[in-house]
Amino acid sequence: MGEISETRSRAGVPGTLKCVADSLFRLTPPVLYVGPDPKDFQAVVLIAPIWVYRLAAPMRSFVAERVDQLPRTAVVAVMGGKGGSNAAAEIGALLGREPLLATAFTTREVDDGSCAGRIEAFGGALAAIGPGSEPLRPAVLSPSAG
Repeated sequence: MGEISETRSRAGVPGTLKCVADSLFRLTPPVLYVGPDPKDFQAVVLIAPIWVYRLAAPMRSFVAERVDQLPRTAVVAVMGGKGGSNAAAEIGALLGREPLLATAFTTREVDDGSCAGRIEAFGGALAAIGPGSEPLRPAVLSPSAG
């Protein structure tokens, strides 16, 4: 497990305004990464916050800086209410390939634990993806898919 952090504080009103500006203009602020080298793994799960319906700027920076170091990726977005699919799309655009699998949860679902079953299903689906598999589309995960 690794952690991405910013080199500058986002505390208070100025920090909130910086979050909004970074999201709206898709900026890439300087970040620090502490953790294992992503290229040492067959797949990496990126857990990405959503800011103003877009990928959070620190994750955008991390992915942009490590395009060649990130193997196959999966994306878990955490959002206030909407924008989860935007994170997966932006990560795919930065990497030049779609994530293997993507899902999104609201902050409420994470806080109250109601996402546990869906997280478990996501993990199971990710574990079942073989080395040469194509990215899974939402229809593939649907109970009605044949």
